Amino acid sequence: MADHWIENHKRDSWRRQAKASGYRSRAAFKLKQIQERFDLISPGDVILDVGCHPGGWAQVGMELVGETGFVLGVDLEPCQRVEGALLLTGDITEPHTQERMLAELAGRPLNAIISDISPNITGKWDMDQAVAMTLVAQVFDFALPLLCKGGSFTTKLFQGVGVEELIMAVKPFFADIRRFSPHASRNSSSEVFLVCRKFKPWKAKKLSVLHSYETALNLKLGGDDVDEGPEIIQSSFSVRRKKDE
Repeated sequence: MADHWIENHKRDSWRRQAKASGYRSRAAFKLKQIQERFDLISPGDVILDVGCHPGGWAQVGMELVGETGFVLGVDLEPCQRVEGALLLTGDITEPHTQERMLAELAGRPLNAIISDISPNITGKWDMDQAVAMTLVAQVFDFALPLLCKGGSFTTKLFQGVGVEELIMAVKPFFADIRRFSPHASRNSSSEVFLVCRKFKPWKAKKLSVLHSYETALNLKLGGDDVDEGPEIIQSSFSVRRKKDE
């Protein structure tokens, strides 16, 4: 009970600080602490904010890039306007949303990618973890070709199955990869941020993070060891859509 009270007190403390500072969420302090530790963003930078709702990271991003910089955000949920930033509503894994993002960037390379993205939680841990890791890998594959040489990619992960395989899949693209837990993260949370620095762009066109990740995970879980299945029997069964009444 005491530990629970302390955790709630800390959580409320960050929320109070966010409200007092004009930030939309306590998550803003996570990005500020990541920046303090790794110095990823500079004035004039072009930043991609993935999973930008409710806008706390975009607010911090705009503070860091200044008037000469640009923050492009995307999220499934509509986000209130952040001065100087452009926040789109859409699914970053869908071609239509990707085309909109590319149009807004107009050929400008990204200096940093920051991602606080998370899938809808079902409560089934194995399923949620698998979806979350696949989503992160998909974001890597879309965004890495847009990142400039020496740029950075910071993404939230949840500790569990697949983390080590994802890190190995990402490792060829960056000279430095670290795991970091900001103080603003809840003590009870399994989240950790993967901070990837010094991007090597010549690798982005040759390798797929998602393919490497799925191959490594499949090997770890024994998915390649497929026993000979039963004989396939042809059937005339088909599924028909139910007519609207």
